[in-house]
Amino acid sequence: MKPAMETAAEENTEQSGERKGCFECCIKCLGGVPYASLVATILCFSGVALFCGCGHVALAGTVAILEQHFSTNTSDHALLSEVIQLMQYVIYGIASFFFLYGIILLAEGFYTTSAVKELHGEFKTTACGRCISGMFVFLTYVLGVAWLGVFGFSAVPVFMFYNIWSTCEVIKSPQTNGTAGVEQICVDIRQYGIIPWNAFPGRICGSALENICNTNEFYMSYHLFIVACAGAGATVIALLIYMMATTYNYAVLKFKSREDCCTKF
Repeated sequence: MKPAMETAAEENTEQSGERKGCFECCIKCLGGVPYASLVATILCFSGVALFCGCGHVALAGTVAILEQHFSTNTSDHALLSEVIQLMQYVIYGIASFFFLYGIILLAEGFYTTSAVKELHGEFKTTACGRCISGMFVFLTYVLGVAWLGVFGFSAVPVFMFYNIWSTCEVIKSPQTNGTAGVEQICVDIRQYGIIPWNAFPGRICGSALENICNTNEFYMSYHLFIVACAGAGATVIALLIYMMATTYNYAVLKFKSREDCCTKF
């Protein structure tokens, strides 16, 4: 009976050791996760997806509104149509680039965090690794500044559609509704510079303007531009997080490369 009890105790001890080892292994693996880069990647993917998807559809809706109401002559907005088509192709490129760049930065965050947490044993930092990390820092800063411009640019159509919507709300208000002054309330899209001054009609007033605001194209384009602007803002925040993460990773690798430092890559 005694040997059997000792065998059971030994088995329990081994099982407890295995559970403890598994728990420690999980904690060690979780310690190597670059949470800042992970959050930034999720935010970047979401922001770019919203900006590209909603922006693409909103641009198509804007062209339809211009062709049907503000510029009936195709030659007047031919240049604008080409620019919008080019922007739609650029959107495809932006989505593809940031999908790859986000994965690369996340992978770089995993490797660098593993170096800091000493999960890779005796592998040392190299000059090439530090150079690549520094390149990511520079590129992320450049992209962050560029996306600030994209965020500001994406607010322009929101401002334009908001002005049209607010003018329609004035027309619908009880103070002006049903009065002769309604037809004097107009929106001239030519003042925004997106179509030339000789475009016809270019200016819509009164009930005709109210009918435009009631169309599905206007409603969808307005709200999609808002979502696209919010997506651009989310991407800017993601790039700011990337900036901090890549700068910290580069600084740590630079510090760990010193000869008097024992932490390995």
